[in-house]
Amino acid sequence: MPGVDVPDRRGRTGLHLTGRELTGNPRVRVRDVRLLSSNWYVTRTTQIEFQHRDGHWSVEERETYDRGNGATILLFDAVRRTVLLIRQFRYPAYVNGHPDGMLLELPAGLLDEDDPETAIRREAREETGYAIGEVTRVFDAYMSPGSITEKLFFFAASYDAADRADAGGGLADEGEDIELVELGIDEALGRIGDDIVDAKTIMLLQWAALSGPFAR
Repeated sequence: MPGVDVPDRRGRTGLHLTGRELTGNPRVRVRDVRLLSSNWYVTRTTQIEFQHRDGHWSVEERETYDRGNGATILLFDAVRRTVLLIRQFRYPAYVNGHPDGMLLELPAGLLDEDDPETAIRREAREETGYAIGEVTRVFDAYMSPGSITEKLFFFAASYDAADRADAGGGLADEGEDIELVELGIDEALGRIGDDIVDAKTIMLLQWAALSGPFAR
């Protein structure tokens, strides 16, 4: 099977072994890991023994979707009180009820083989065209821990017009078609729940208002 003993499209094997080595929680014993699919990302089902608080053990199955870890960034101008967002088509949101799938969100991307800071500098440049300077790592969060393994690294950095190095817009060979959108922070906060419905974007906008560059 691709990803087990035959390389998948990314050249990986042994993907059915992930998790078998875990020993950090004495209330969890990994009994079996089964690879369900390995296309670009990886889906597994894992059978575990779990000890409940009353002491009894049960056997459970948990399905996980592994797309790797990612990073996102809030680009802000504290003087002008503006933030840079992007708008792009997101099919999973579209198929799950979003009117047109065009989400307004922060620049973000997978780490691939990079560390989080290197990755977010790369993504910010590709998507917005801005070559950012000093960045602040704000916090890390698991975005959907019930099924998705991804941990997201959250960053913030200031920007100004002199940082614009190119047009941005994403990578054409990856099918990206990204529009850059500059908003005032008050307008952006006011649009949460309206046309700003992306979790990572809501989280960093609220951080910026509560304890970040726009905190009163």
